[in-house]
Amino acid sequence: MTTRTIRKPRATATMMLGALLATALATAGPRIAHAADAWPVKPIQLLIPYPPGGSADLLARPLSAKLQERLGQPIVLDYRPGAGGTIASQTLARSKPDGYTLIMVLAAHAINPSLYPKLPYDTRKDFAPVSLVANLPLILASSQSLQARNVAELIAQARATPGKITFGSAGNGNTGHLAGELFDSMTGVKMTHVPYKGSAQVVNAMLAGDIQLTFDSISTSMPQIRAGKMRALAVTSAKRAAMAPDVPTLAEAGVPGFDINGWYAILAPAGTPRDVVDKLSSEIAAVLAQPDLRAQIAANGYEPVGSTPSALGAHIEAELVRWNKVVTGAGVKLE
Repeated sequence: MTTRTIRKPRATATMMLGALLATALATAGPRIAHAADAWPVKPIQLLIPYPPGGSADLLARPLSAKLQERLGQPIVLDYRPGAGGTIASQTLARSKPDGYTLIMVLAAHAINPSLYPKLPYDTRKDFAPVSLVANLPLILASSQSLQARNVAELIAQARATPGKITFGSAGNGNTGHLAGELFDSMTGVKMTHVPYKGSAQVVNAMLAGDIQLTFDSISTSMPQIRAGKMRALAVTSAKRAAMAPDVPTLAEAGVPGFDINGWYAILAPAGTPRDVVDKLSSEIAAVLAQPDLRAQIAANGYEPVGSTPSALGAHIEAELVRWNKVVTGAGVKLE
């Protein structure tokens, strides 16, 4: 009787590749699906585009204190001022997209592409939106030495003395600068802009008499206004600010259609795992819902938001379009 040996068929290349792929997916799948489960395991760096003492700092400090309680890791504030916030934004764009380097941007983030023809990053492609944190009106404030006591008198004085009235802002191209340029354009006056490296320096310059006006965040100017060292003329937003309900809007004061509002948002580098971004966004919303934090930041004029990443993305896109129109209309150019 002849014994026949039965041989197993050889595995084809296609079969072997399929098996390897299935094994790889089975191994990698859980890690990809649950990347946020292990995040964070070390301190988080939060870039701040302006010096300490300014409006971004006043918001970032209480927010980060609450957020690190929930995340269980320190949040280190890293100040990178200069070039209208582009230095800090460039740092983020070049950072590893792992959720451990973030940035708090201001409205200048959406203004800069219209001002700087050669940014070292792509505003639309190099960042992952996380959350719109808060809105903050600007306030038009004057030194006590300025002759004008209200907006109508300011316009009259500026028309009579072209270029003589100086206004300061926290830097070339920021919301305060463009608010002043838009004011000039809409009222037919000419004032002289003086840029500083943050809101704290602007306030100091006002108190020293180096400048006569500022379009600055309400959070940094109101303490000096309440102390009687500066005078509030108007707010730049479409509605009155809760922090200064007796101060008229610029539209109410004789500049119809004027509407500029500051905002603050958290971004991560493009390519950051989506579930890490979603987790961070939900944690920011959770802390902004806490009554004590809301009361604390509202006392400084901020209007807390806490949005989804997609909502922030839509907001930034709308702001890019809006600010391009403002910059073009005001004829502002920076090198």
